[in-house]
Amino acid sequence: MEKTNNFFDKKNKKYIFLIIGLPIVFWAFAFPLIKIGLNELNPINLTILRLFFVCICFIMITLIKPKKLSKIDKKDIPNLFLLGFFGVICYHLALNYGEQFISAGVASLIISTIPIFIVILALLFLSEKITINLIIGIVLSLIGVIIISLYGNTNINLEIGYIFGAFAVLLAAFFGAFYTILGKKLLEKYSPLSLSTYAILLGSIGLIPFINFSLFDEIINLSIIGWISVLFLAIFPTVISYVLWYVALDIKPASELGVYLYLMPILSTFLSFLLLNENITILFVFGGFLIIVGLIIVNKKPIKIRNK
Repeated sequence: MEKTNNFFDKKNKKYIFLIIGLPIVFWAFAFPLIKIGLNELNPINLTILRLFFVCICFIMITLIKPKKLSKIDKKDIPNLFLLGFFGVICYHLALNYGEQFISAGVASLIISTIPIFIVILALLFLSEKITINLIIGIVLSLIGVIIISLYGNTNINLEIGYIFGAFAVLLAAFFGAFYTILGKKLLEKYSPLSLSTYAILLGSIGLIPFINFSLFDEIINLSIIGWISVLFLAIFPTVISYVLWYVALDIKPASELGVYLYLMPILSTFLSFLLLNENITILFVFGGFLIIVGLIIVNKKPIKIRNK
């Protein structure tokens, strides 16, 4: 099966930093906005309402631009469902649950472990080669992430009371890596737009059993700020970002691409300062410097580790 052509094909690698950058920025906004949304919606209802609007967007795309989508292979439906359910639905359920108990800064730290899971899964299932640059870049960036998330603002608290929330977000990080790795394999047959559309529409079926009357009660009482948060979360960090992430994944190796996720805590901490009044410390600047250095190293011509 041939993939449907899209504008950002492999001949347009000059757009790669824009393609990667936009999802990172939008996902950074998601952490404080989830906090805001959780003021009026419980974690399950926030996920349902967010994915409801996401599905509407993808259904509209399917109806308006059907030729933009690759033809679905019935044999792939189980994998597409698993990709959408675990990589999207379970990711958001776990993240929303965790952010009830931990700050946006801590959540961004834990989610930033996604590249570690990606590298491990890529080595196991995608046969990607590890390089010295990749190892050094990951270590430096991870140190920067830890510094920012632990000392980047004065509101961070990692007491034992947050352990369940932290574990939930760590589980979300694993689901995020799963979405990248399984998606990488399916991109051999489907365009990024097609894969995102099919995975999310099929995976969202798994949310149906979670619908209850509390959802409608919370929707009725949802404020304008709440609606803005939900709609932004649906359109920008989900519809646009998930498609662009697969476009980038179609160009770059999964392990290398995952390192860019280390930029999220920098942006998320800054946005949390603006939206949630979380203070930034001098160590935020130092941690950000380490992350940038790590990204520069990863993008240099790699030195491959050869097996003798």
